[in-house]
Parts: sequence; structure tokens; C-alpha cells
Amino acid sequence: MCQYGGETMKTLCIDIGGTGIKAIILGPDGAALTERARVETPDPAEPEAVLKIVEELGKGQGEFDRVSVGFPGVVMAGVTKTAPNLAEGWAGIDLAAEVGKRLGKPVRVANDAGIQGLGVIEGKGLEMVITFGTGMGSALYIDGRYVPNLELGHHPYRKGESYEDRIDNAVRKRIGKERWNKRVRKIIEQIEPIFNYRRLYIGGGNARHIDASRLPENVTIVDNLAGLLGGIKLWADG
Repeated sequence: MCQYGGETMKTLCIDIGGTGIKAIILGPDGAALTERARVETPDPAEPEAVLKIVEELGKGQGEFDRVSVGFPGVVMAGVTKTAPNLAEGWAGIDLAAEVGKRLGKPVRVANDAGIQGLGVIEGKGLEMVITFGTGMGSALYIDGRYVPNLELGHHPYRKGESYEDRIDNAVRKRIGKERWNKRVRKIIEQIEPIFNYRRLYIGGGNARHIDASRLPENVTIVDNLAGLLGGIKLWADG
């Protein structure tokens, strides 16, 4: 049984998304100790409104020893730098410190796609994660080591649009499942010869809309719950 930071530590894992904020407590072996709780992301998703929900979710889950937070943007040393699918005002927020003050426990924060990948990767060679939800997240791993803050979704793709502009949730609803799936496959075709990953994992709330039968053999669709389960691995060094 794999342990992360002691035999008794319980980790509260929070996943902040553009449409929902989720929470669960994991035991030292990574097993879920509580049912996943979910609250709609406030609109506008300003820092104080989001932090209030995080605090309420955390206090409603029960006892825990530490907190992992997945955030939809660039995070450096616990401080948020971007949040393209939330409201303005997130640049420079010390999210780790703010959550720590409200919940009274040590906190680690990382990009949400990065955490999702930690919950599913095999730790061999170059692996990559892309997530389809409100927007598009991405993460890269080399022999299991996370390379933080790859923001592929906002890179120019074609005709003045970014990758995210082509396949975000609003576009999926507008163009329909079949055309959206075609765009997803085109994006995979574009990034494979750039990154030359051994395996690509696709997660996020909209992964369930993807036709897995038409994906390459080295592409795997993963459960969105991985966005929470990967949180315990932020503490792999204790």
C-alpha cells in the first residue's frame, strides 16, 4: 500500500473549477474517506466568494490534517497568477495562505490539470494530460515528475483562436457533440508530434462527451474524480 506523508494523515482535496467547486477527504493510502461534495462556482467567481465556498466545503467534510487545492490557472509557490475562467482579481492572491487561515491547516496549491494528472499517470517517460471543462487545461510529466504551469489551452491555434477557443464548454454547446469531437481529435493530432508523449490522458467534466473509440491507442480518458484524488500526491515528499 502506497503512503503519502505518514500512516495517519488525512488530506482534504479541493478542486476549484469554472462551474463547480468540489471537496473530498482522502486517507493515507489515497482511499476516499468521505463522499465528494460539490457546490456551483459563484458568478462572478471573485476571490472572496470562492474562498467562502472552499471554507464551507472544508469545514463540512470532517476532520483532516492538511489541504490540497487544484486551481484553474497558473500557480507559483501557492500564489495564483492567472484565472482565465474565473473572475478578475485573482492575480497575486496567496491562495495557500488564505485557505490555511480559514481552515487552520497546512495547504499546498497547484494547477488543477496538474493535480488531475498526478492521480492517473504511470510515472514512466513523458506523459501528458489535457482537460476539457469550462476551458482547457494541460499538464506535462517526465518520469512522474510534474512540470508546472503548462498553459497550452491559451496558445494560438488557428485563425486567431487559441486551443481553448476552439473546444471550450460554450463552443461544445453551440456546435454540437459531433463537430466538437472532431475538433478534439484535430487538437490531439496537432499536439502529438510536438510533445511526443508516451501516453496522453484526457480528463475534465467534458471528457464524458468524447468518442473514445475514435482516439489513438495511446490516449486514455480518465475519471474526473482524479482531479481530487491526485491532491494527496502533492504531499509525496511529506
